[in-house]
Amino acid sequence: MASVSQVGALIPEGTAYGLLIGLGVLFCAVILLAVKLQKAYLAEDSGTSEMFMVANRSVGTGLTASAVFSSWMWINETVLAAAMCYRYGLAVPLWWGSGLCFQIALMAALGVMAKIRVPYAHTSLEIIRMRYGNIAHVVFIVMNLGNNVFGCASMILTGSQLIHGVSGMHFVAATVLIPIGVVLYTAVGGLKATFLTDFLHTAVALVLIIYFTLTVLTHSAVGGLSGLYDQVIATASENYIPGNYQGSLLTMKSYDAIIWGLILKFGNLALVVMDTAFWQKSFATEVNATVPGYNLAALAVFGIPWGLGTVIGLTGRALHNTALFPTYPGAVTDLEVSEGLIIPYVIKALIGDQGIVAFFVLLFMALTSTISSSMIAVSSILSFDLYKTYLNPRATDKRLVHVSHLTVVIHGFVITAVSLGLNYGGANMTWIGYFRPVLSCPGIVPLALTLLWSRQTRTAAIVSPVLGFATGLAVWLGTAQALYGRVDMVTTGASLPALFGAIASFFSPALYSVVISLSYRPYKFDWREFLRIELAEEAQIHTASSPTTSQGSNTEQSLGAAPLRCRSSDEIPTTIPQETTDNHVEKKPGETTSLDLGGKAEKQDGTISPRSYDSKKQPSKISIDDVQHPFDDATLLSLRHWHRIAWVMWAAIVLVTFILWPMPLYRDYIFTKSFFSGWVSVAIVWQFFAFAAVVIYPLYDGHREIAKSAVGLWRATAAIMGMDTAKGEGKKI
Repeated sequence: MASVSQVGALIPEGTAYGLLIGLGVLFCAVILLAVKLQKAYLAEDSGTSEMFMVANRSVGTGLTASAVFSSWMWINETVLAAAMCYRYGLAVPLWWGSGLCFQIALMAALGVMAKIRVPYAHTSLEIIRMRYGNIAHVVFIVMNLGNNVFGCASMILTGSQLIHGVSGMHFVAATVLIPIGVVLYTAVGGLKATFLTDFLHTAVALVLIIYFTLTVLTHSAVGGLSGLYDQVIATASENYIPGNYQGSLLTMKSYDAIIWGLILKFGNLALVVMDTAFWQKSFATEVNATVPGYNLAALAVFGIPWGLGTVIGLTGRALHNTALFPTYPGAVTDLEVSEGLIIPYVIKALIGDQGIVAFFVLLFMALTSTISSSMIAVSSILSFDLYKTYLNPRATDKRLVHVSHLTVVIHGFVITAVSLGLNYGGANMTWIGYFRPVLSCPGIVPLALTLLWSRQTRTAAIVSPVLGFATGLAVWLGTAQALYGRVDMVTTGASLPALFGAIASFFSPALYSVVISLSYRPYKFDWREFLRIELAEEAQIHTASSPTTSQGSNTEQSLGAAPLRCRSSDEIPTTIPQETTDNHVEKKPGETTSLDLGGKAEKQDGTISPRSYDSKKQPSKISIDDVQHPFDDATLLSLRHWHRIAWVMWAAIVLVTFILWPMPLYRDYIFTKSFFSGWVSVAIVWQFFAFAAVVIYPLYDGHREIAKSAVGLWRATAAIMGMDTAKGEGKKI
């Protein structure tokens, strides 16, 4: 359970309450205004499910990069990166940066593949159900919910412990207050609203990160890059790190750092691939925005833990035994390091009270950006994958949005309860970081193979992640017992059990899937089945949402892309029995399948139309060869081009950040002053690149929408004030 730091409150408790509540109210007001502007001037209504869940698939490159960056800018990247640098040295921030970017690059490749093969998907779980049926769907719902709830709750736990340690506010109060504002603006605004607030979070957080990095580094007590290096060298004997080359903080040859880096890579890969939020953001992007947006975010995020973590962590080591440091003359405890208190201690020592207030704002930004994306993801799972699929298949669009709002609120209660349970159970961010890969990794490979390997069977998709989790859990607990003789919070939070558990959880499902797929009822999936199932499900949406003939075109438009088409305009499906979409049929190579679909629609250039649906008509059959992709040839060619680029970028990022950059430095070498100065300088420049990529560029990329909204707002204000906007003069109305 969290405890107040040995130095007491760094800011008054009342200030902490005011900041938490005030920032929450401020962001609620901003998002309400943004929703009004979207609806009034950009024809974007978050009252439709397509807008609420996937933002009408209209988000551009700049806003995509900003939103993905914000969703991935967890509080761990700043707080725990500095704490782990303090504990193990400067190798940790670099491994941390490399453990953040390749997952986003991988999602760029998976996201564009999903656009090619399942162009109308709303969640990754929907793709699972299309290919494997209900049982696999439920298995992955459980895994995705577990990943989202546990990941989001761990962030609230981290934040509540930090707020408690910094201000003395009771951690229960902090745990309750953190998600309240996010629940309100997420429930109102939906996914596009979180894109906009993500941009605001990103802008404010990056300004503060750069401010902390430069202010601490240039403080007279630090003395810039040269002074920091000299102080770390001078205090080397009192800061000896077991497992590092000569015990130095200034070496990449650090046993514990590389173990931590490997655990982080597995855990973060799970947090991205198994988080529906990152899939939804890829579904929400424009066709040509997915790959550049995600890769821009992947490159930008690298510099955050690298620059801030290195400067703050090493500064903490240089000053922790001086009168400036808040804990002096006492030593910094392991618990304080594990709870991430190094960064507020350094800020308090060198910047003062105003710095702690700014840190509090940074904490709020990082927490709420993560929570908001998690809420949309869980809301979509509960409303679309659970409610609409199993409880009310004919739910109207309006009803689906209402359920989405309700599930956002429910998720807020759940993550608060889980956070409190973790807190009272004695968990901290370090233990959670070690456990999370064991929990989340088993579904990664089976989910990826759903889009990438046609021979993965339904049985393999169901069984392999379950066996993978059991294998990882057994290895994790067994290693703790074998190495330390007991299984408890301390031994399971050690690095080696966590690493072995993560490796088992990630790789064993791949083995299980391949063996089961090739040995038990093997078959080859025809990717065109995805389009045929989507054709039927789109018809269901039309039938449920547009009972009258006058609404047909509006429904098609709400889907955010060209309607799915059949080659034969004489046999266009308008509805499909529920059991047909839910039951997965494994067909052997060369076998022809057909789908029973009810009724015929009017011929309307091959597009689906519910106008002529008659449930009494005999069902017609549509061959898989009669299904056409909704995108034209030029769009498909462009998507395949981006898909190749995405894989090249992913391979390049992995090669550089895993091998070419860090591994040559893993040797008997302590950084010289010149090398250290260049190392940190590049990290700081990378922070400015991140600011340009995810703050400045989105403003340029969306300048037309911004200008349109600004003009509309000005005219509305002028009308209210009684001004004649044409002449610029006051006028009575």
